Amino acid sequence: MRKKLFLSTLIISLVTLTFSMLAVNLVFHQQFSDYLTKANETILEQLPSRLSDLYQSKGTWDTASLDEINHSLPIGTVVTLTKPNGELIATLNNSMSDMMSDQGGMNMGMGMSSSSSTSWKTKTLTVTGTHGTLAIALVRYPATAPILNPQDVLFQSSVFRSLLFAGGLALLVGMILSFFTSRRLVAPLKRLTLAADRIGQGQLDERVIIQAKDEVGQLAIAFNAMVDNLNRQETLRKQFTADVAHELRTPLTSIKSYIEAFQDNVLPANQENLSCIHEEIDRLVDLSSDLRDLNVAEIGALTLSLKPVDLKCLLEKVIHSLQPLIQEKEIALSWNAPKEPMIINGDERLLTRLFYNLVHNAYRYTTIGGQINIMLTPTLDSVEIRFTNTGIGIPQDDLPFIFERFYRADKSRARETGGTGIGLALVHQITALHQGTITVQSSVGKKTEFIVRLPKKITVAEK
Repeated sequence: MRKKLFLSTLIISLVTLTFSMLAVNLVFHQQFSDYLTKANETILEQLPSRLSDLYQSKGTWDTASLDEINHSLPIGTVVTLTKPNGELIATLNNSMSDMMSDQGGMNMGMGMSSSSSTSWKTKTLTVTGTHGTLAIALVRYPATAPILNPQDVLFQSSVFRSLLFAGGLALLVGMILSFFTSRRLVAPLKRLTLAADRIGQGQLDERVIIQAKDEVGQLAIAFNAMVDNLNRQETLRKQFTADVAHELRTPLTSIKSYIEAFQDNVLPANQENLSCIHEEIDRLVDLSSDLRDLNVAEIGALTLSLKPVDLKCLLEKVIHSLQPLIQEKEIALSWNAPKEPMIINGDERLLTRLFYNLVHNAYRYTTIGGQINIMLTPTLDSVEIRFTNTGIGIPQDDLPFIFERFYRADKSRARETGGTGIGLALVHQITALHQGTITVQSSVGKKTEFIVRLPKKITVAEK
């Protein structure tokens, strides 16, 4: 990549420099030609006064003096000087052919135009003196001044050589800057690549040092954030593995103990003892169901079986099923709902799991003698359900993560206090499947409130 970046920058510099030099050379040539043309115009404007001074100083048209004026005319200019009556005085001619022959054809070799391809201008000048009109000068001269003067050619060549030198110097500086710039750009990308390789080998403590605030620096920030998330997910996975092992071992150990007691005739196999075993088996079934549902939801295979569902009736059933546990903990439960049924389009089984998890979560974290408030409120096109409980609350640092799989604000491994970190992840998945939202607000040591908003109608995408 570094080589490609260097070459691409070099090619761009070469193309830009070439076009710049061509443009500058073209503009300079045009401007210099315009300058010479204006200078020639100025010389021709002064011609009448020079001829007048010549005649008045000599009293006649002196041939030697006219020859001096002839050589000072712009190159290619022909002046036909006649008396007022039309008699020819002299023809002044500073021709291009004479100039080129004097220079040994040098300018023709440089690509100068011949007289046959030159456009011409003409003007008539009146030479006046103290006694009136002395002569009439018919002037024919090139419309564009050719660069035939050796000094002008030398000046133009010097400018062109200066352009070449400046262009070469700029190219050299550009190559050096391109080399170091490409090296500076590629170096952090190489560090990112090496860090990614080490992370792929399981070294999740790898981080990239951020040295800039440009796009590469933003990439490094995103990379470090990704590694932090992977590291956190790995920690949660390990914690979850330990939690599941604990959750499986506890009921299995309890069931094993009961069976051994039955076999040794220590305990009778009566209804009470069998009920205890049945409760432990229910715990195992619930755990396996949570794991299955979460896995299915995360891979996108959890589908909705949509039908009209009365949320009011559904919530009353969930509250009734948990009423014995709530009463046993001496928790005051407040249930507020409108008198009429609250019908939405949803999956009854998944909505039951959603509300059961939230009510059971409120029960679990409410202190003895605390308060649980459940409120069902309809809006224009949705339904809002609030689950509020007093208790230990959730720390602010934990709030952004409580809906992630395997996360538990209470790091205790006891299911009665900390759970396995699956319930709220399922709640979030089921709410999202119903195109709803769930938010949480909490004050440590005071209360926690979960707010679920479900649309009355779900828009199903056509396959």
